[in-house]
Amino acid sequence: MGFDLCDHTADIAVSATGDSLEAVFAAVADGLAAASCDGIPADAGDRFPLTVTAESREALLFDYLDELIYLRDVRAELPVDHRVESIAPPSTPDRSADGGGAAGDGSDEWQLDASARGVGLVEIDAREIKAVTYSEMRLEPVETDGNETGGWEAYVVFDV
Repeated sequence: MGFDLCDHTADIAVSATGDSLEAVFAAVADGLAAASCDGIPADAGDRFPLTVTAESREALLFDYLDELIYLRDVRAELPVDHRVESIAPPSTPDRSADGGGAAGDGSDEWQLDASARGVGLVEIDAREIKAVTYSEMRLEPVETDGNETGGWEAYVVFDV
């Protein structure tokens, strides 16, 4: 499982697969890093955590990639070596006996918890990826023998 960079008119696209939703998100993020530079130092940079929330699974992928681009610009570091620890779907809030829910119970949004390693832009020859787009974005389970047990695939176009 992993990613492929695909030519796309004036943009660049990443096609990725993974055994799990977490794996395919990390593979797309690794594809974003690969589209940004030709070589990534194996031991440079420190890991940092990030959390992203969104209203849908597809919006979560978009917002995660958008956050990585934002962090690159703000921190002057290219996020690489992506690890997506968890992706949690919306949950139903616990309800108290009076029918109300306590603040913070449940969530109506998807949540991603991840980490990446930041490599200083001065250490690499990086190309600018301007933005992630919804154009042609796909995030789908892979069906095998009529079951959704074959993992996930994603396709994302980036504006360069």
